[in-house]
Amino acid sequence: MKSTSSFILSAYIGLFLVFMFAPLILMVVASFNDISPPSVTEWRGFTWKWYAFFWTDAATLRADPVLRALDRDKFVGCLQNSLIIAGVVTPAALVFGLSGAIILTRWQSRLNGLLWWILLSPILAPGVILGLSALVFWSSLGVDAGLFTIIIAMTTYVSGFSMLIIMARLQRQPVEQEEAALDLGAGPMRVFRRVTLPFLTPALLSAAVITFMAVIENFNTTMFSKGGACTFATEIGSMVRNPNGHPPVINAVGAIVILLTIIAATVHAFARRAEKRR
Repeated sequence: MKSTSSFILSAYIGLFLVFMFAPLILMVVASFNDISPPSVTEWRGFTWKWYAFFWTDAATLRADPVLRALDRDKFVGCLQNSLIIAGVVTPAALVFGLSGAIILTRWQSRLNGLLWWILLSPILAPGVILGLSALVFWSSLGVDAGLFTIIIAMTTYVSGFSMLIIMARLQRQPVEQEEAALDLGAGPMRVFRRVTLPFLTPALLSAAVITFMAVIENFNTTMFSKGGACTFATEIGSMVRNPNGHPPVINAVGAIVILLTIIAATVHAFARRAEKRR
């Protein structure tokens, strides 16, 4: 009976891993196939040109029937917009998330339950609602939709994620450490800077990474708050809607994102291991 249960569990885990990672593997394989739309069933030769799209010369782009239809400058500009948005939203979300985590963890009140739902409501709300609400509100004040409205909508959305990550760490900190520092004459700000903040550093780093990735890949909230602006996610979305099939450049971008994610996860794992040893 036990062996049967173990076999069923192992089979389920195996099917789950195949379901999760097989599409990613096929996407990466298709990014090296010299065919458009991308395919793994029809192989026309190995190529790097879908990756070289971002640095190859203009004459080569014009000579290729697929690449010449793509606007490289616009794609790079949209990526730059995403990096600008993430560069503003990430620290703002950390500040708001840290403030919310401290309030809910350290402030004991009957209003904590209500505050919990208020602070987490942006996560539960559909991204469409957040994007449209930011667009309508700021438009009524005479602010045109663009990067500013995206930043406001995304900050509202991702601050809850950073708050949950920081709260999980803050709840494990012994309150006695802060109380002892206060008894020894340290002021509240000094206790926060010398005791609380160092303890929260791993959580802040994790929250920053997750927030940054959430901002870069977000589509729904950004799509309904961007106006005439574009981001990395919305530009890829418009390329995917090509009636002739999406260009393999998207597969190449996805493969690069996967590689960067693996590198970041590996660095984070080694950093955590080094921290435990210390």
